This record gives sequence, C-alpha cells and structure tokens, in this order.
Amino acid sequence: MGHSGHPSPLMTDLLRHSGGVAIIDGGLATELERHGADLNDPLWSAKCLLTSPHLIHTVHTDYLEAGADIIITASYQATIQGFEAKGYTTEEGETMLRRSVEIACEAREAYTKRCKEAQHDIDSSGKVLKQRPIIVAASVGSYGAYLADGSEYSGIYGEAVNLETLKEFHRRRVKILAESGADLIAFETIPNKVEAQAYVELLEEENIEVPAWFAFNSKDGINVVSGDSLIECATIADRSKRVVAVGINCTPPRFIHELISSIRKVLFIFSCECVNAFITSEERSE
Repeated sequence: MGHSGHPSPLMTDLLRHSGGVAIIDGGLATELERHGADLNDPLWSAKCLLTSPHLIHTVHTDYLEAGADIIITASYQATIQGFEAKGYTTEEGETMLRRSVEIACEAREAYTKRCKEAQHDIDSSGKVLKQRPIIVAASVGSYGAYLADGSEYSGIYGEAVNLETLKEFHRRRVKILAESGADLIAFETIPNKVEAQAYVELLEEENIEVPAWFAFNSKDGINVVSGDSLIECATIADRSKRVVAVGINCTPPRFIHELISSIRKVLFIFSCECVNAFITSEERSE
C-alpha cells in the first residue's frame, strides 16, 4: 500500500510514529472461524455482527496484540441490501454498519488503556502492548461481495450493472460508515475500473470528509481481475483528493512487488509497501 499524491496528516503521522512501515491486520473471517464462528452464510464475516459481536472484538484485540497499527471493521460484506435479504429492516441494517465501527473503536479503546497500564512494550507471553497511534478503517467490499457468487474475483457483474447502479448500491452504506467514527474508509478488493469510478464519484457527491484508501485485486500480476488495466484503475483512484493510499489485496503474494511497482508509475508514493507488513501481522499472531 502506498500513499497517493494527496498526503493526509492521518497517514503521515501514523507512518512517522511507526518508523515508515504501518502494519495492517490480517484476515478477519479466518480468525473468526478459528474462534468458533460459523460463517457459512451470504453475510460471511458480517454475520457475526448479528450473532457474536464479542468474537469480532476478540479478533481485533488479537491483531492489536500482534502489533497491528490498522484494524479493519467487520463491514466488508455488510450491506443494507444484504441484511434486508435476511429479513432485517433498512434501519437494522444501518445499525449493524454503525456497530461494526463501534466494535473496532471499543477494541482500540480497551487495548490502549491496557498499553498505558503496561510496564513493558511486550509482555511475557509475547503480546505487543506498546502505546502507538491506531487507525480504525471501515471496510467497504465490492458489489460482487454482496452477490456472494465469486464475482468480486472476476469483476463481471453483467450488462445490467453500470456506474449508476453501483453508485446507488454503495451510496447509503458509504455515508453511514463515514459518519460512524472510523478514521478511514477502506475500499477493498476492487475488481474493475467502473466500481473504482463509482467510489470516486460517491466520495465527491456525498462530500465525504473521511480519508479513503483503494485496494485492487489481481490474478495475473498485471491487471485487476476483470482485465482492466491496474494503472488505469490507480489513475482513477488518484483523481480523488480524498484517496490517501492505493494498493493491492486478495492477490497471490508473488505478484505484489510488480503490482506495487506499476502503481508507483502513476502515483507519487512516499511510503513503503504495507502489503508485506500485512503478511507479517498474520505471522506474528500465530
């Protein structure tokens, strides 16, 4: 993950305090399942917002204790439409979106208190208890994640889904997450350029003040999964002054270096590749 040409005090301060490398947490669903959650559901990890929010809190804490500087909310597959399909009202769906941010903020607050009381940065069991800036990033998964049919890994939504369709699908969700107390909005696993464009236009139309990052996915190490040019996608992201970082996720590690290098061709990047730190965080939590 690298900064775009729109520097943000949030990211600049974080990187300064972390020595130039910020560690993002690891997979949420995998850890929820390790703690006993059953995620066999179209809502996937967002199911735990309804059934076991305490497990989400536990996983956030686990990653903080492993050294993560950024924790990402359990809202990747949490959509108003998805909750409605399960029989919940629009208002209940919106409440769950807000709750995803609240849980992460509560985990951060409890962890920060422990760090202040700790005598050492690392305790006897190896848990990191170092006082440091911690960012809560509100996750926004793609339209394909809502469909739960694998299309987030193909970027093919059909001819009926266009720019306006995607904007209206994401609009209320993005606005709620932006107003829920998160430090940043993480647009994750973006599979095509039209969805990237939809996000850029939404940030402008809704006057979203919270900074955002865009993370694309690839299966060939050159393009995003739809076949659209990664460079073109990164250029679209960089058009928004609210986008403070652009990177890669849900992609085979062997492709990461070249993909980040491609992004560097179109963005002014002055940070390091946090994708590597993402892997380190997972390793340290084992």
